[in-house]
Amino acid sequence: PALGPAPARESGGISPLGLFTVLLGAALPLIDFFIVNVALPAIDADLAAGPAMLELVVGGYGVAYSVLLVLGGRLGDMAGRRRLFLIGMAAFGVTSLACGLAPTAWTLVGARVAQGAAAALMLPQVLATIQATTQGPRRARAMSLYGATAGLSMVAGQILGGVLVAADVAGSGWRSVFLVNVPVVLVGLVLAVRAVPETRSDRPASVDVPGTLLLGLTLVTVLLPLTEGRAAGWPLWTWVSLGVSPLAAVSFYLTERRADRLGRTPLVPPSLLNLVSLRRGLVMLLPFSIGFSGFMFAFAVALQQGLRLGPVAAGLALVPLALGFFAASLSGPRLVGRFGSRVVTAGGLVQAVGIGLLLLTVWRGWPDLGIAALAPGMAVAGVGQGLQLPVLMRLMLSDVPADRAGVGSGVMVTTQQSSLALGVATVGSLFLALDASVGMRDALAVTLAVQLGLIVLTVLLSRRLPRAMG
Repeated sequence: PALGPAPARESGGISPLGLFTVLLGAALPLIDFFIVNVALPAIDADLAAGPAMLELVVGGYGVAYSVLLVLGGRLGDMAGRRRLFLIGMAAFGVTSLACGLAPTAWTLVGARVAQGAAAALMLPQVLATIQATTQGPRRARAMSLYGATAGLSMVAGQILGGVLVAADVAGSGWRSVFLVNVPVVLVGLVLAVRAVPETRSDRPASVDVPGTLLLGLTLVTVLLPLTEGRAAGWPLWTWVSLGVSPLAAVSFYLTERRADRLGRTPLVPPSLLNLVSLRRGLVMLLPFSIGFSGFMFAFAVALQQGLRLGPVAAGLALVPLALGFFAASLSGPRLVGRFGSRVVTAGGLVQAVGIGLLLLTVWRGWPDLGIAALAPGMAVAGVGQGLQLPVLMRLMLSDVPADRAGVGSGVMVTTQQSSLALGVATVGSLFLALDASVGMRDALAVTLAVQLGLIVLTVLLSRRLPRAMG
């Protein structure tokens, strides 16, 4: 069906408190993807998890989250986004409690998978609600705040994780990184009931079962072997799974295209990708997110195991990155008004300078490095990222009709989350493999060089983005 401009049915615009509440819901899943990076050594020591199980603690969440995001967006379009937001947030609180109380490694993995599924119900409703309840300058500001929240949450996750593990609140150790979600969720639920308006699509469509199953198969057969393969020694099932993934992807595309042509509403309408801003933005989001998550994972390991920094110091080392990101994201809307999407290109160049500074610092100063020596490169890289991510997210959804807001946001966040998981599985695995063979300094240097290459790719791709911002 054509992507017409039919409006979403809504009970009114969103208030500042409502916007704060949905942004809180956006922060929780992203914080929890990264918060475990600095808690993994403590989890291993307490539960005797081992490398393969630790990979599942990270990867199980990411895979479940990625697989179900688009379905979560579709369900919100059908049943009401506020309703799904409340259900998803409540489930996120319950599964966080289960993670925090997990008695064994396998129990923790199962709870993390369930937590990822809960996040997939909650997160797509955030962008869809913003799209459906704002327009013009208010939407631009809200989308900029969403992008800033997303970026800061990813950095804050590792900072918060380090502080909580070291604080060892009431002897909880690593468990506090999950238990901290419970009171936050309770506050979020009260605020959501009071302040978040209900919206849904005027053209609700039934769930696309074949599309959902094939998308799930595609993502699982890519993410699971890449996440688990190195730690498990690349057994036969990992190679079989990787061989199945392209077949599943082709089947998914053909199934969705056929449903689109027959007038049905597929899970991911190929016609949605006719929107130039969304299509080109998604292509750029892929290398950006792969590089970012690989960088965050490698640095968490290098700071704790290579430089022997404690969890708090490892978290504090990321503060300049967070401050740089925050400052740049605040200036983004004003710069976009003057320069359009060229701000994204400039951000990529600034980020490249920051990563280059870090590479030089690591190469020349290892292993006698402290937080102060890393701060300049971190801060500059943060500024570059802050000029890119909020603007890119706003651009990608700028032309998506309000009645497709759930599907559009689901596609965008699925791409982002899958890329984050791929970054840990590929760049992170490369770092760990090199560490075992050539040492931590050289492994980190190569990882930074790989990220520098990915940044160059994002800069080139950013030049194809539409100049004007909707």
